[in-house]
Amino acid sequence: MIPMLSKTRFIAGRHCPLRLWYLCYDRALASEVSPAQQAVFDTGHEVGRLATHLYPGGVLIEEDHFHHEKAVQSTLSVIEDKNVPAIYEAAFVYDGIRVRVDILDRCDDGTWNLIEVKSSTSVKENYLPDVAVQRYVLKGSGLTIQRCGILHLNNQYVYDGNDLKIESLFSFSELTKQVGALEEKLPSMIAELEQMLSGKVPPDILPSRMCNNPYGCEFWAHCTREKPEFWVMKLFGITQKKIDELGESDIEDICDIPGSFPLTKVQERIRDCVVNNEGYTARELVTELNGVEYPVHFLDFETVSPAIPRYAGTRTYQALPFQWSDHIVYHDEQIEHREYLCLADKDPREEFSRTLLEALGNQGTIFVYTNYEKRVISELAEFLPEFRDPLVATLKRLKDLHALVKKHAYHPEFHGSFSLKSILPALVPSMRYEDLPIQDGRHASVEYLRMLDDSTSPEEREKIRQALLRYCGYDTLGMVKIREELLRRRA
Repeated sequence: MIPMLSKTRFIAGRHCPLRLWYLCYDRALASEVSPAQQAVFDTGHEVGRLATHLYPGGVLIEEDHFHHEKAVQSTLSVIEDKNVPAIYEAAFVYDGIRVRVDILDRCDDGTWNLIEVKSSTSVKENYLPDVAVQRYVLKGSGLTIQRCGILHLNNQYVYDGNDLKIESLFSFSELTKQVGALEEKLPSMIAELEQMLSGKVPPDILPSRMCNNPYGCEFWAHCTREKPEFWVMKLFGITQKKIDELGESDIEDICDIPGSFPLTKVQERIRDCVVNNEGYTARELVTELNGVEYPVHFLDFETVSPAIPRYAGTRTYQALPFQWSDHIVYHDEQIEHREYLCLADKDPREEFSRTLLEALGNQGTIFVYTNYEKRVISELAEFLPEFRDPLVATLKRLKDLHALVKKHAYHPEFHGSFSLKSILPALVPSMRYEDLPIQDGRHASVEYLRMLDDSTSPEEREKIRQALLRYCGYDTLGMVKIREELLRRRA
């Protein structure tokens, strides 16, 4: 028996038929959901619940997806009650496809508006088939849909700190015309997916750049498990066109790329390092790393970007810096560490800026990794006029270690990535992020919000506090060690 499609499965099948196959027949092959990814799901649910306030008096269909038939019966009963103005999580099934509609808004003339809620701040291209398949099923179930579209967050709305104005927080983008054009193609799309699922073997689809566009696939690790250590996909900045060209010659390993194949300078450096199994550090890098003013600072920030504005004067997804770490290297090579973490549930920007400026003083080169810190400082200077001049002054002292490494160095163990998480263990094997309870910035943001949550116990808050301080400090100490190692390699 062919598994039934759902909206989620239909969208997955359009993204990649092999992904749909695994979702239906071998879901256990999926990677575990990371804390950061789970936070994305939780945010979507939170935004969805908040959006229902724009359609008051509605009825929630409470049966979960394991009891879809019962949910459909509940939905049909509510539809018959003309006094119900809206339905949340309405359930339908038609042409072998099950859907749950975020908000179904009843119109005075007996027609309906279909509202799909998204936690993004704009309408993305992949939302169109999402809405189209829902309207297709609803029309097939006998409903007349007057309007349909996406209800998403409005990043221009500024929260005043007192009353969250739901009607201003959200924006509605109508897609009725666009959906109509796509809807005619749906029966053939559905038939193709069902035909694929009726087969006895999964479709033969090779991993590509599309696997993680517009979002990462949960089966990526499984599908790439047998690829060589130095797979051509790991060649920094390589396009799908170039990957396909190499594939036509059965080349999967970077070591096998011929010298005549057109590559960028960075890609040529990567190939040469992999082929020769050795690292590379340009002489120019030594000049850059030594061209500093003491004391030398190594700076890193952590930020949080709540979907729902939390503090006065903030917008949805606005990045709020809540933590900094600064490892300071003096002329005599002595190292001092200073740090800050906002422990109160408040707008951290004023305290963050004041403590940061005290630590940085007005002298010394400031190493950062990427320009993210530069952007945050610029935004702080714009928001806090009392700190504008000293904050702007620090911008002139910044030096981007990421840009320097990318331009002048490589090691085969970077595996095509110049991220701090990739280059640190390659250059300094004793420092590995796997040893930390928090291993990346997105997880740090999730844990920070959990630390602020009233339901979190004091013991757990202290545990999170220590983990946050350790993680941010690890980044800046890692930058110190990277500079030391790169200078040693050219000594």
